[in-house]
Amino acid sequence: MIRETLSVDAGEVRLAVYVSGPRDAPPIVLVHGYPDSAAVWEPLRAQLDGHHRVISYDVRGAGASGAPAARSGYLLQRLAANLSAVVDATCGGKPSHLVGHDWGSIQSWEAVTDPQFKGRIASYTSISGPCLDHASLGSRRADSINDKHRMTNQPRGSGIRQTLRSWYIFFFHLPWLPELAWRVGGVRLWPHWLRVTEHVQAPRDPAQLRNALNGLNLYRANFLDKLLPPQARHAHAPVQFIVPLRDRYVGPELSIGQEIWLGPYERVEIDAGHWAVLREPELIAAHIARFVARHLDGPGGSAGSTTPPLNARAAGG
Repeated sequence: MIRETLSVDAGEVRLAVYVSGPRDAPPIVLVHGYPDSAAVWEPLRAQLDGHHRVISYDVRGAGASGAPAARSGYLLQRLAANLSAVVDATCGGKPSHLVGHDWGSIQSWEAVTDPQFKGRIASYTSISGPCLDHASLGSRRADSINDKHRMTNQPRGSGIRQTLRSWYIFFFHLPWLPELAWRVGGVRLWPHWLRVTEHVQAPRDPAQLRNALNGLNLYRANFLDKLLPPQARHAHAPVQFIVPLRDRYVGPELSIGQEIWLGPYERVEIDAGHWAVLREPELIAAHIARFVARHLDGPGGSAGSTTPPLNARAAGG
């Protein structure tokens, strides 16, 4: 399938956007994480673009896209606005089916819970990237009935386990040391790290250093902002979590007990690590395609009644 490359104006930056698949097919928008570029989606694209219009893009600061001058340019609101610009330029007014991995998932929650996007997102598949507001609220022992209900759905000790998994977040907030680590060896060792820990063969990315250095601003611009204070954000589109059970960075418990904010939703557990999008593209594509087929008419549509779930589990199931 031929892939087109577009340049989309997103205000202070231009975004490199990659599109393939039939023009009249349901649009699927893929948003990558850190320290990747849109290239991470190519194995998945090959599985989907025979029957879908597949759209990916380098997020601001990564790949061939422009980078904002200030750290505030990486705030989640700016990232959601970039998604809006890409959708406007590529989807022809059709509601899009959104898929995010890692930081691509974290930033996509901003759109999925923003009323301004209501009706524009037909479904959302989240892979290894929680909503920061939901994660922060879930870690607090609040006194409200809703928060108590959510806490009872969390496995015992899940907060401690996730804190240990999140060591790198604290490291990325340190001054100059993360930049030094990437420059003196991190970029050269990154493919080896993925090979050893994720069992994937990732080609060396010529933009890897740029992705890594600019992407640190994702952490520095957003985590403290969401911790103080988080908001009770409610999704306006159907949500599916694809949950890699061997994820060393994002624990499975972060996608349990989310009914308060999401309503009924689905969880699909798979035996894979964090970079499952590279390791298991066929399996992930099958789950995405199934979920898209169930929501072709958009939120509340009737298409979902004709396609049964594939290895899907209800929330907390």
